[in-house]
Amino acid sequence: MAPVGITAEMEVSTIQEIDPTISQLLERSINARKASHSPYSKFPVGAALLCKDGTIFTGCNVENASFGVTICAERTAVVKAVSEGYKEFEAIAVCAVMEEKFVTPCGACRQVLAEFNPRMKIYLHNSSMEKVAITSLSHLLPDSFNPENVKFLS
Repeated sequence: MAPVGITAEMEVSTIQEIDPTISQLLERSINARKASHSPYSKFPVGAALLCKDGTIFTGCNVENASFGVTICAERTAVVKAVSEGYKEFEAIAVCAVMEEKFVTPCGACRQVLAEFNPRMKIYLHNSSMEKVAITSLSHLLPDSFNPENVKFLS
């Protein structure tokens, strides 16, 4: 997770101004955060992934004493979706609390998300502020290494 202030490429909105579908996505990310297993960092994160057909998969961060095998909330949501046969994603909402900042997906999560939709909308929610920052994966990870840009030999 990378804490950020507001940049020129981010739009900020209040919860009340958000589209009802995205409000539901945000609510699901808030609830997913409650399931976090974060005994080491004490930094719970929740994510909710919106599929093209409207299905939502949630995830939370799951830490491990062997820090390298910790999995972030965003990747948890992606793994759950893909394991159920879903691979077309429209947006993701991420909920974390860090002072008066928004928390973006880490580099590894950005790369995993880019595998499925390099232009995905990202909604960042800090539940202590009642505001939402709206950005995109193409802004957070420009020129990503993804199936559209990389052709592997057969």
